[in-house]
Amino acid sequence: MDLSRFQQQLSGTQDASQSLPPVEKWDPDFCGDLNMVIALDGRWFYENSPIGRQSLVRLFSTVLKKEDENYYLVTPVEKVGIQVEDVPFVITNWRREDGNLILTTQTGDDCVIGHDHPIELRSPPAPLADPDATPIPYVNVRRNLWGRLHQNVYYQLLEHAESSTDEAGVSTWTVTSQGESYCIGQVK
Repeated sequence: MDLSRFQQQLSGTQDASQSLPPVEKWDPDFCGDLNMVIALDGRWFYENSPIGRQSLVRLFSTVLKKEDENYYLVTPVEKVGIQVEDVPFVITNWRREDGNLILTTQTGDDCVIGHDHPIELRSPPAPLADPDATPIPYVNVRRNLWGRLHQNVYYQLLEHAESSTDEAGVSTWTVTSQGESYCIGQVK
């Protein structure tokens, strides 16, 4: 699979009124695997070299699709497999607007935490797991593609979170967005 040919296929697939192409409607034939990896830290690599052009990373991230446990880049005519070490997105920034929590990924995607973009606690991948294997927050960025909070963002959110401790001694930290509370951490 030629990366430049794949990039050419993507040009013109996005309508100016849409921010993302309709990859969920595309079901092209599988054309093999591409030597592309989204690393644990959110960086994209092609042929073991980092992809330095942020605009190219952004373009590829818009045509990312997950089927079962596999990740693909898709165009209307081709589907190629890529590797993802944990999840494709890392949450690198956050802000509050009108009482809502908005998280931003390393590719520039914004998601307002709420029904469409919930937070859930998951066990981290082995390289990130602490000795107690405390679950960490992940966010549904779009479709079935998830992002993990960068450690700095996580600690910043903890400073602004509501904390409580139950009768069993479990401490919980929650944030609120769109009128719902979301747990971002729990320890005993």
